Amino acid sequence: MTNLIAWIFRIAVFVVLAVFASKHSQPITLHYYLDQSVELPLSVALLIFFALGAIISLIFARRCH
Repeated sequence: MTNLIAWIFRIAVFVVLAVFASKHSQPITLHYYLDQSVELPLSVALLIFFALGAIISLIFARRCH
């Protein structure tokens, strides 16, 4: 029963994130040093920076233990 509840929760989170990504698909421009820039959809940029933050947090959490 708990496995079914976990799958329902996963599907609900996926649907919410998919709707968010479809509503925030306008392109943004990220500017770097030396006049370099890249154009990405807003949802992709948020996903990249969220993943980088999670990875950095995991690295620091493992080093502190």
